Amino acid sequence: MNVPPFWLMAFGFLGQALFSARFIVQWLVSEAKGKSVIPMAFWYFSVAGGAVLLIYAVLRHDPVFTVGQAAGLVVYIRNLVLIHRERKQQAQPA
Repeated sequence: MNVPPFWLMAFGFLGQALFSARFIVQWLVSEAKGKSVIPMAFWYFSVAGGAVLLIYAVLRHDPVFTVGQAAGLVVYIRNLVLIHRERKQQAQPA
């Protein structure tokens, strides 16, 4: 696949922006609550940014970056699965 360098760079910056947004969200929520909190948006930004950066790494043919982003996506998705499972269990009457 031949992607023009400008679009490849723009796509990479988009992924990095999404990935970085998770820290801003986490910081703002923690400040508002006065304690360290990891909101759901953190994990969604992690998945979105990680997925875009994974595609970027594949397009750049960078195996180190590809493996790193793929491994991160497994962790982010697993955290979302665990959170949703816990919320579903809490919503069921005892």
